[in-house]
Amino acid sequence: MAFQSAASGSALTGGINNSGAWNNLTSGNFSPVIYSKKVQKALRASSVIEAVTNTDYTGEIANMGDSVNIIKEPDITVSAYARGTALATQALTDAAFTMVVNKANYYQFAMDDIEEAHSHVNFIDLATDRAGYKMKDAMDAEVLRHMAGYTDATTARTALETGSTKADAGADNDELLAANKLRGNAFSGVSGDSTKAIPIAADGGTGIITSPLEIMNRIARMMDQANVDTDGRYIVVDPVFCEVLLDTSSKLINSDFGGGDELRNGKLPNKIRGFDVYKSNNLPYKGTGPGTATAAGSTAHYGVLVAGHMGAVATAQQISKTETFRSPDTFADIVRGMNLYARKILRSDSLFNAWYNLA
Repeated sequence: MAFQSAASGSALTGGINNSGAWNNLTSGNFSPVIYSKKVQKALRASSVIEAVTNTDYTGEIANMGDSVNIIKEPDITVSAYARGTALATQALTDAAFTMVVNKANYYQFAMDDIEEAHSHVNFIDLATDRAGYKMKDAMDAEVLRHMAGYTDATTARTALETGSTKADAGADNDELLAANKLRGNAFSGVSGDSTKAIPIAADGGTGIITSPLEIMNRIARMMDQANVDTDGRYIVVDPVFCEVLLDTSSKLINSDFGGGDELRNGKLPNKIRGFDVYKSNNLPYKGTGPGTATAAGSTAHYGVLVAGHMGAVATAQQISKTETFRSPDTFADIVRGMNLYARKILRSDSLFNAWYNLA
């Protein structure tokens, strides 16, 4: 709490209202300014990347260099056999692709000795804690955008990244399969809706309008058809999609949430349609995002969801460190940190996205 002293003659003394005729202790010095040692911390978003990606390559990158050459499992041809058939020997392939460590973030701040000596709180600890969260959040946002096929929060990726190679030769330059990108035509059957977002309502609607559950059902069916393991399936959505999803009147939703705990670390308590559901503010979007309602779908305003199997994308950190040293120019401690990491789409057939907006 802090009370500001008022000037003599003011209607306020020490921040407390006075009657106009009051003239006792008019300078307000009886009410000092008090600074609380309890610091108000900034709000923190939830990070989901560690929960939905494969981190098995972290040790290899940290110990062996700036890239990992990942060899793909060879495909095998099975042929019909009859007695007396001359057998053909198949030559195995050794196809590979590369995950490159090419992403890094840093922070650096200084704490002057005089400021530190006179401060009643430990600003270095507070700032370092905040910096650690911001580094984690920056990585979370960048990897989610990459998984959705975006170079930044609002720009779709149309060119293959420099030095990158596709894990699936049939994927587009964003390393995603065209068939796994759900747009308006996925539900309306109208080819002209292939560039529009899918408008959603809690229980669906007419024409192109569908429900969040229908989108999840479609992705689940496509995963089944691609033989994607049922264990480890996830979907990452933003608060708009999550709100409409939880507004549905389906009894199955009530069953899905029966007995669950509250939302923790961005994850809803129980599975829905076989998916672990994560809520994040770091997903990419277009225009003003999914909150702009258009019943016929939108090409200018929508959000993007990401769904897949946790083996579809790999993430690995090579360097994550914080260090403190004396400033060469002034009496101060300088604190800095760096996070060097890699991310790679390993299985395009196990990764999906959808554009959506409110109906």
